[in-house]
Amino acid sequence: MFVKIEEIIEGGLTLDEPMPRELLATALADTHGFTAEGGIQLKAKLSKISGGVLLEASFKAPVAAPCKRCLAEVKLEVPVEFTLNLVPRDLVAREAKGEDDGAAESGGTFDLGDSDDEVFDGRKIDLDPIVREQVLLALPISVVCREDCKGLCPMCGQNLNEKECGHERKVPDPRLAALKDIKLN
Repeated sequence: MFVKIEEIIEGGLTLDEPMPRELLATALADTHGFTAEGGIQLKAKLSKISGGVLLEASFKAPVAAPCKRCLAEVKLEVPVEFTLNLVPRDLVAREAKGEDDGAAESGGTFDLGDSDDEVFDGRKIDLDPIVREQVLLALPISVVCREDCKGLCPMCGQNLNEKECGHERKVPDPRLAALKDIKLN
């Protein structure tokens, strides 16, 4: 989805647009286990500020992932909220050369204040890569189907949430097996 800079009026531009499931699916393509369960409804506000554009957006990403304990499929909506300062590429190039006010010492320095800056071509903003990046940043590290999930039996692979298999779950470390027969008085 593209937004042209001339569409952003004085009071800003408010978007409430659906984005296709394919966008979410491509964002999740290189993740291990996460899959798209639907499209997203992007709510965003774009405002012109000091030569750039301020983007404030939020949406919920419907995804599915395997439970880290029992491998059952878990469906969840990942909330995503972000604010980015979009800076035109030509302005960044001028600052890197030191043509702005001499404040930029060198092109290799990094200012923490610039960490929320994204570059665009100056005429239009492509929201698709921004949305893909923000989805990846918002994904949880691990997913469980429920807090008290018992997981799988390490001996037979039975889902212990469904039924007990009777196997001993505390399997001793084979490296310590020789210590098992030691008798202490």
